[in-house]
Amino acid sequence: MVSKTVKSSPAKISIDALEMDDVEAVTELWRVSMQRAIGIPPIHSFESQAFFLREILAKNDLIYVAREEKTHSPVAFLATDGREVSQLYVHPNWQSYGIGSQLLNLAKDISQGSLRLRTFEVNEKARRFYERHGFVAIGGDCDNEEGLPDLLYAWKVS
Repeated sequence: MVSKTVKSSPAKISIDALEMDDVEAVTELWRVSMQRAIGIPPIHSFESQAFFLREILAKNDLIYVAREEKTHSPVAFLATDGREVSQLYVHPNWQSYGIGSQLLNLAKDISQGSLRLRTFEVNEKARRFYERHGFVAIGGDCDNEEGLPDLLYAWKVS
């Protein structure tokens, strides 16, 4: 289990492994963050997305949750298998405090020196974020459930 404190946020944040008690709150922050990022409502029901997080993603990836320490409320999460970041979302109210950077650096630390991830073309904020962290766009397509153009990014240790 990892525990880090992000000092630049308005409150202390801890980063630890996903707890099953977090699934509903993490699903909600995921849905809010994604809708804000891509501008369309979620295509899956809340229940379906929570099931995916709990029963599929949690069995295939390491999932880390950033929580506000005082309330223990999830504010961001990362899912990675060490080769790919499959999910990285920070609640809009908690963006720009370094929490996403802490999570992405955690993914880099547990990788074998390279990572891949996808983000939607329309999500310019995420694209700038990943590029600032050394990721380079190497391709893309529209092969996702939303049917939106996306970009494939890669990062390697220099």
